[in-house]
Amino acid sequence: MTGTLYLVGTPIGNLEDITFRAIRTLKEADFIYCEDTRVTKKLTMHYEIATPLKSYHEHNKDKVTAQLINDLEGGHTIALVSDAGLPLISDPGFELVVECRNKGIKVETIPGPNAALSALMTSGIASYSFLFDGFLPRKDKEKKARLESLMTLPHTVIIYESPFRVKHTIETIMEIDRNRKVAIARELTKKFEQVVTASVSEIYERLEDDINLKGEFVIVIDAMDEADKVHWWASLTVYDHVVHYIDEGMRSKDAIKQTAIDRDMKKNEVYEIYHIEN
Repeated sequence: MTGTLYLVGTPIGNLEDITFRAIRTLKEADFIYCEDTRVTKKLTMHYEIATPLKSYHEHNKDKVTAQLINDLEGGHTIALVSDAGLPLISDPGFELVVECRNKGIKVETIPGPNAALSALMTSGIASYSFLFDGFLPRKDKEKKARLESLMTLPHTVIIYESPFRVKHTIETIMEIDRNRKVAIARELTKKFEQVVTASVSEIYERLEDDINLKGEFVIVIDAMDEADKVHWWASLTVYDHVVHYIDEGMRSKDAIKQTAIDRDMKKNEVYEIYHIEN
């Protein structure tokens, strides 16, 4: 019989935020695969878990996945964890799960904490409908384009950000809509947890003074009020609208299709306009 891959949620800060089932699974597994063995070692030592630790991260996942599959097909039980929170959520593991399912290997989830949902819960921003978008692109132009697209949606938006880029990201949000309500959360579940909800312009003014730029950040952006909605592409021509999506990495065919959807136009009309001007 093949083994089982367990996707185990671990604390995002406070080591007490772990389930009995998670601890038992980590103790009973043959191996624990983790992003950084030094980080996971703190958790295993705290709970006296003696299971061997092995590395599985963004830079070795292609190579290690094959070994993981071999171990699972050999009957081993494996637990996959991230440095904090739920594996696969803006962390490695997706390709491994796909490969396991393709080979008929059992995959089970052991639920646990999640920074995005924890921030949303305490933010005071509507949680009825939300979109999680992970980390934004690093390049300025791509980041702003992505935020412009996200901030026109009728959903609360949740993103992750590093302490090194959070100020620039807040500034970019402010350039798009300085009155938008935003929550910024840092050090969730830890001693110095901080969650501030205000207009983005107010948050920008408070950065570094009473909002410390240390720790990992979650930013929660309120949905656009439909009554005040102005399409981000309103000032663009149809041609420039298509080019915008192409610059984001879309194929021209997909960019034309998305432009047609945005503008409620027929796809062949957009196609003709784009190719006449191109």
